[in-house]
Amino acid sequence: MTEIISVRFRPGGKQYYFDPAGLTVAEGQSVIVETGKGLEYGACVRHNTMVEDESVVQPLRPVVRLATEKDEKQVRENRGKEKDALRTCQQLVERHGLDMKLVQVEYSFDGNKIIFFFTSDGRVDFRALVKDLAGIFRARIELRQIGVRDEARMLGGFGICGKPFCCAQFLDEFQPVSIKMAKTQNLSLNPTKISGTCGRLMCCLKYEQGAYEDAVKRCPKQESFVECPDGAGTVSSVNLLKEQVKVRLEDSSEQPKSYLTEEVRVIRHGKGKRPEGYEVPPKAELEKLRTQEGERLRGGSHLEGPADLGQVLDRYLGDNANQARQQADTQKQGGRRSRGGQNRSAQGQPKAQRQPQPQKQAQPKPAPQKEAQPAPSGEVKGGQNHKRRYRPHHRRKPGGGQGSQPPQS
Repeated sequence: MTEIISVRFRPGGKQYYFDPAGLTVAEGQSVIVETGKGLEYGACVRHNTMVEDESVVQPLRPVVRLATEKDEKQVRENRGKEKDALRTCQQLVERHGLDMKLVQVEYSFDGNKIIFFFTSDGRVDFRALVKDLAGIFRARIELRQIGVRDEARMLGGFGICGKPFCCAQFLDEFQPVSIKMAKTQNLSLNPTKISGTCGRLMCCLKYEQGAYEDAVKRCPKQESFVECPDGAGTVSSVNLLKEQVKVRLEDSSEQPKSYLTEEVRVIRHGKGKRPEGYEVPPKAELEKLRTQEGERLRGGSHLEGPADLGQVLDRYLGDNANQARQQADTQKQGGRRSRGGQNRSAQGQPKAQRQPQPQKQAQPKPAPQKEAQPAPSGEVKGGQNHKRRYRPHHRRKPGGGQGSQPPQS
């Protein structure tokens, strides 16, 4: 095991391992490290951590010191010089007539080296440009050609999802993305919808590719010949995320039916002819493929009980209203008993003359009988505990009216 800290030199740039050399560095703290280009200023993005020796490239360069206020001031001055250098280089590029687009300028920590990043469609002869830049800045000049994806990382921006570019936030390295990933995920092959600002395929296509590839192994291909609980047919479409297929049955002219992949038995993968000598198994054998979850899927309900949300809400509100009414009646009856009867006659007597009342044995009290009242207009007499409760107009089923019966509990 080797102790390391991870340092990033630019926002969204690659992380590099360094030897802390006995220092304890917290995340977000600035440090001065030794690199192949000399001393560099960076930010710690991973504090002191022990990692496997195989994940470290030896020799591991050390951390020189924690950044001081003087180092912070020098970095700010370098950032100001970078803007002036970019403006000066752009003027020289136009003077020499070079076909190149400047993207960014980077000063080294000590200011002895300046790197100019640019993009171009082909090779550029910039030898004369380097001589002019070296004469102006009196430093070592390096011009580095980058791709469009690196340009998007340096400049930053927002993608079609509304969030900042992944490459400018957390991606250390670009992963290869192919058009096959878009086909596997059933995405539109329109380049404007699956391409990023850089003009290349979006990096996020790589994120869920593993989950889709795993689902493809469990789902049949389109146009496959399969057996399902209702007979044999051909797969017309596949939903990889839900792991469902639509099957067009042979002996039925109805619309294709949806089945779970576990309810389907594949006879032929992909397109092809019907297997020779194939006979559809008996209905009893096909019924073994049917599952309860698949029946709820085809029935349109996913929860036990009524599928109408309005009925569930009415039942919930009605039960709560009954409980509140019963509690209110109990409190009223208790208040009447405490204020009337023997307590009222004993209030005018002195304490000495009051006779202790004999305690009566507790007996179960019969339930109070309520007087029969005419049913309100919103109720229908249908037996005990089967009252028609009021339902607002926006919760009624279309065509149901007030005469429709509530669900039987």
